Amino acid sequence: MVTDNAPAPYQDVLAQEFVRFAVESGVLRFGEFKTKAGRMSPYFFNAGLFDDGAKLGRLAQFYAQALLASGVGFDMVFGPAYKGIPLAATVAVELARLGRNVPFAYNRKEAKDHGEGGTLVGAPLAGRVLIIDDVMSAGTAARESIALIQAAGATPHAMAIALDRQEKATENGQDVEHSAVQYVRRELGMQVCAIAKLADLLQYLAADGGDAQMHAHHERVLAYRQRYGVND
Repeated sequence: MVTDNAPAPYQDVLAQEFVRFAVESGVLRFGEFKTKAGRMSPYFFNAGLFDDGAKLGRLAQFYAQALLASGVGFDMVFGPAYKGIPLAATVAVELARLGRNVPFAYNRKEAKDHGEGGTLVGAPLAGRVLIIDDVMSAGTAARESIALIQAAGATPHAMAIALDRQEKATENGQDVEHSAVQYVRRELGMQVCAIAKLADLLQYLAADGGDAQMHAHHERVLAYRQRYGVND
């Protein structure tokens, strides 16, 4: 889990539990997958496969636990369309269950010209807004959410994601020396809380050294990180 304030042992345990959960749920898979940047990745994280109530509820627990442990301050949560909507909604429910009840809002891609109208749904955007999404590849979704939040007069303060891929972003088709998460932190000045990062996945794969398949996955993921990874 990527945070500044939570005790390291708790971070490590939560991150390992999350990686195991994602693998067992079939959300985190191994093989050969083409990324948005055109790279061939040995693993794929597809949050759309948290596709039943039990999985989504457990995922929300991980987000909420990571957020509360991180010390990241926020006044409300925001779910960017589309994957961010169920994530932010279930995380808001879980936070309330844990005693941290905050307003929740999301956006729709197309503005309505009837009913409440506009593109924003839920609580009015105000104060320090926490954006909840699954992963960050290029930071495009983050920039779009930031623009929406600022236009409403609120402050885009932090982001929560499930997995930090810890790999180089691309600009104009070229690799750059920072990741999307680093860009959001350094250039946009926002805090980022991730439940787990690529280093945690490597630790998980290395832990079962006697399993030949896990060893092979570890070697491929490690080679990918050595080629495209960034230093935090």
